[in-house]
Amino acid sequence: MSRRTRRPRPTSTTPATCPCGLPAAYDDCCGRLHRGQAPATTAEQLMRSRYSAFAIGDEAYLLRSWHPTTRPPGADLDPGLRWVRLEILGTTEGSAFHTTGTVEFRAHYAQGGRTGSLHENSRFVRHEGTWVYLDGLAED
Repeated sequence: MSRRTRRPRPTSTTPATCPCGLPAAYDDCCGRLHRGQAPATTAEQLMRSRYSAFAIGDEAYLLRSWHPTTRPPGADLDPGLRWVRLEILGTTEGSAFHTTGTVEFRAHYAQGGRTGSLHENSRFVRHEGTWVYLDGLAED
């Protein structure tokens, strides 16, 4: 009788499936933007990558993708809040041919056994050729 030892499962701080809601692996989707391997090509792609950054706690990416005139000193991430789902409700402009764009979204979260959502209309602009988050208006 052979004695088998259990190998520890690899641990990862990043999810296998991308939190942004697209049917792709995190590494192939928002992960490459977070690692700086590719820029966001649309305002919606930047919105999705920022949501994913909130979901995995990537404060550095959030700050890098924020317009310098509206960027806070820190992202103030709440470790007790878990982002669970993103809905894109609409977009205006924000393509490879635009310099501005908006993305309306609803981000669902769980915190302390309760669920909720954030509904926002975010504005994005190109800054030095790259899409960045400018600001957002929270909706009811």
